[in-house]
Amino acid sequence: MSKELVNLVVDMREEEAVKLAEKLLAEGAEPLGLLDDCREALGIIGDRFAAGECFVPELILAGEMLRQIGALVKPKLEASDAGAQKKIGRIVFGTVEGDIHDIAKDIVVFMLDINGFDVMDLGVDVPAAKFVEAVKEFKPQVVGLSGFLTLAYDPMKNTVQALKDAGLRDSVKIMIGGGQMDDNVAAYAKADAYGKDAMAAVTLSKGWIGVK
Repeated sequence: MSKELVNLVVDMREEEAVKLAEKLLAEGAEPLGLLDDCREALGIIGDRFAAGECFVPELILAGEMLRQIGALVKPKLEASDAGAQKKIGRIVFGTVEGDIHDIAKDIVVFMLDINGFDVMDLGVDVPAAKFVEAVKEFKPQVVGLSGFLTLAYDPMKNTVQALKDAGLRDSVKIMIGGGQMDDNVAAYAKADAYGKDAMAAVTLSKGWIGVK
């Protein structure tokens, strides 16, 4: 783990953070370790946002940094065993209606992808009807609902209900995740589980699909 990389991302030093990530990878650093650093930095930024110590522009910049670092890491993972699997399952993923945050979502989608899942990323501010359409079209085994703020609670619940009303609820497992989410919110939304981070999402999905 590189505390320096964590600090550069948290301090919004974009150019330095990306250059350090390039340097670490060139020196043989573990690609997954860099993603761990990104997740740690994201957690700190999320806490600061919740406390009113940083704002939406900082979230956008953090997301851009993480996307750039992810683009550096992905080829390394795909060249290793971690990224070599055939597709093992399908997942529909998106940030629920009313929430425009994509940082955490992008990290989870990235990790699901390199762990062998075929992911349909619906983006942000996704209405319940769009999740329903995607499940009908893509026929996933898992649906992931992302949300960063408390305003996402009801849209998550509404999305699960919409899938139930469409007769699709029993065909998928539903996980939620994001900044203010926890097991209580999962119960409120009637989702199957809460994933605290990207690797938890991978573990849950593999468990549901029956892959070790």
